Amino acid sequence: MTALEAALRRRSQSKVTDAAPDHAELARYVAAAASVADHSGLRPWRLIELRGDARRRLGDAFVAASGLEGPHAEKLAAKPLRASLLVAVVATIQPSFKVPDWEQEAVASGVAHLLSLVLDEAGWGVMWRTGGHTRAPEVAVMHGLRENERLLGWLYVGGVPERERSDRVRRFDADAVLTVLE
Repeated sequence: MTALEAALRRRSQSKVTDAAPDHAELARYVAAAASVADHSGLRPWRLIELRGDARRRLGDAFVAASGLEGPHAEKLAAKPLRASLLVAVVATIQPSFKVPDWEQEAVASGVAHLLSLVLDEAGWGVMWRTGGHTRAPEVAVMHGLRENERLLGWLYVGGVPERERSDRVRRFDADAVLTVLE
């Protein structure tokens, strides 16, 4: 499959099975995602692999950040358990007079998107999730973020349920967003 075909076929998978790539397979996909355009080669990003109890600790951090109690807190705490593998996407802002912070966050976002495309093409279901707790201090502490780091969200990764598989190409009117400047 070509990159164009993979991009046209890609879909976010909100529900995934418990299957997930192991660490070695994920590392191969990360190496491919590292080819994203990166002004000055700063590599202003890192990824954090969350499995098992790390996902439960993330749910606890969500609850701590929210102040919720009871059934609402339980529901919030369970959100990171929707996939057996979560990949936290972190922008690691480097000192640079040439590359502003926003551009460094864009590079980290590019890595996340390219990684999701590579995972999708390999047959894995992926959903990039964010939300109000993404920048919460409790969540940053749980991830061990440093002063110069910003969490951009998580890729929830798992198997694609059989009923969800599709090779349909998405129709999109590119002319609606593509203008020509003469």
